[in-house]
Amino acid sequence: MSVGMSAAFHMADVRDKRVTRRRAVAVGELIAGPAAYPMIVERRLPKGDALVMAEIAGLQGAKSASTLMPLCHPLPLELVRVYCAPVPERQAIRVWCECASEARTGVEMEALAGVNAALLTLYDLSKPVEPALEISGIRLLFKEGGKSGVWMHPQGMATDELARFQPRSPKGLHGTRCAVITLSDRASDGRYIDESGPGLVQRLQTLGGDVETVEVLPDGIEPLAGRLQALAADGVRLCICTGGTGLGPRDLTPEALQSLGGRRVEGLAEMVRSLSAQHTQHAWLSRAEVVQLGTMLVIALPGSPRAAKQCLDILAPLLGHALAMIGGGSHDEGGHA
Repeated sequence: MSVGMSAAFHMADVRDKRVTRRRAVAVGELIAGPAAYPMIVERRLPKGDALVMAEIAGLQGAKSASTLMPLCHPLPLELVRVYCAPVPERQAIRVWCECASEARTGVEMEALAGVNAALLTLYDLSKPVEPALEISGIRLLFKEGGKSGVWMHPQGMATDELARFQPRSPKGLHGTRCAVITLSDRASDGRYIDESGPGLVQRLQTLGGDVETVEVLPDGIEPLAGRLQALAADGVRLCICTGGTGLGPRDLTPEALQSLGGRRVEGLAEMVRSLSAQHTQHAWLSRAEVVQLGTMLVIALPGSPRAAKQCLDILAPLLGHALAMIGGGSHDEGGHA
């Protein structure tokens, strides 16, 4: 008799995900009613100051998320803030919990755990004067980080919440003229179906780019160098090349970019290698290259469909700002350029 080895439950395997800056804010309310509400606000409850204790409980709740929820990853939280505010028109106390970390997975469960702990503490301290309490409206307001960028709850956020927490999406491409070029001898002569190019096209369109040129060329310095010059002259702003960045004798995409005499953008190329290494050590063998050719940014990424998309996700938060700078825009986002 064989014994099955599959577990009924398991934590999500996040080993191949990149460490990114992540933030989440959750919200909820205690409907206190006419008896308890003024006593909470005036800090006159028999057990003590419920607002102060709720903030402390929220901090502890956020830090205890992985203990409370068996499949929740334990994360090194770098920020936990809990806010309580009276809402007179509903005789309610509104609670927010903001959490942040640099991690491979998000901090939304920590934020939700913090809100729940704070609200339960408000409930506990208020129930001696009002047993008919209600906890309601617990939800995630928004989360930031990872390849999905910013997600906001469909119910939206109030003006004061937007001003306080300032969720920020990366500067998108918003109609930027883009091109995608696949470099592959096998794909260009029909022995291999290109998958990297279509994957990059889809991702650029998701970012708001207008992909008007999609081509497959053989490996080598030419015809790529000539094609890039033509695209730059035609006003294309962003060209993503995939393939030809390895150590093989025909992997000459970086040399093609360098032959054009443009400005190398070493920081973005090193960013691709460094952060890709969180996915695989093979990233250190990549010769990914980024060059500014006039007003066009040219990026040479690996030929693997998965690696190409991962690398584009790494660069996505900076592409819009980089293109704005090339076009003479402000340097005020990020401040170090």
